[in-house]
Order: sequence, then C-alpha cells, then structure tokens
Amino acid sequence: MTTPERSAADRTTAGPSARDRLAARQAELVATLVSGAAVPAGFDTRLVGAARAALLNKRAGDVARHWPLLAAGLGAGWSSTFGSWAATRPTNGSLRDGWDLARELAAGGRLPAPAAEELAVREAAWRYDGGSAPDRRRAPGLGRVGRVLALQVAGRVRLLRGGAG
Repeated sequence: MTTPERSAADRTTAGPSARDRLAARQAELVATLVSGAAVPAGFDTRLVGAARAALLNKRAGDVARHWPLLAAGLGAGWSSTFGSWAATRPTNGSLRDGWDLARELAAGGRLPAPAAEELAVREAAWRYDGGSAPDRRRAPGLGRVGRVLALQVAGRVRLLRGGAG
C-alpha cells in the first residue's frame, strides 16, 4: 500500500514527479515564447512561432502606449525594430522595455528626434539604472539625448533643443 506523502528520500531516488516534469516543460515553452529559446521537442514549431509573433506584437503595442513618440518616430519600422530588439529579451514591463530600446537606439545614433525628446524628458524626471524599476526624481534632474536637453525642477520639465552645427 502506498501513502500520498512520499518521504524526501523517496522523492530524490524516484526521479522527477509528473508535476516536476510538467513544470519543466512549461518553463521551456515560456522561455521559447518570451525570450527566443528553441522550441521544445513535441511542440508544433509553426504554432509556437505564431503564438510568439502574437505575443511580440502585443508587447510592441504595450510599449508604444508608454512610448508613443518612439513608436511614431519609427513609423512603419516600429514593429520590425521592436520585434528584432525584443526577440531574445524577456520583458521587464512596457515602460522599461521602451526605455531600454530608446537608449540602445540613441547609443547607435538611430533614435528619431521626437523620441529623443521623449527619452530626455524621462531621463530628467526619473532615475532608471537599466536594472531596477524607475523611480521618480525628487531633486532637480537633467536628461540629455543628442542635441536635446531636458531640465526637471519641482516636477516641471523644460526642453532645450540645440541647433544644427
């Protein structure tokens, strides 16, 4: 007769339980869907690819709501730019994903002008180290992206744009 509870020794010698195997398979599938891991054995590659594309599209829409000037500045290239960038990165939330993408585009000199203003304002008003959640600045702050400088004092942000040359 077996009992519902197995001893710790029984669990370690018997190998992974069905629940543990299911959890491992689910983790593999989630990694495929959100961070570009290989499709696990036994799953239809076409259907997993369709689900992955739908999730990336939804994620791009969420980021565009938080970063409208970034999305608008990239225009028709928004979906492909975001999709390429996000394909191997699990989400950190829409605000942080957009921030990370905008910083990467700025570093490469590919950030559209309206998005540079949007990023400069965020950099002036918030602290974000790229790892932890953004935190609103209490003290005055500066954000500079290219020729755009944003100054935040007492919760108000002023934009200063540099001229050409």
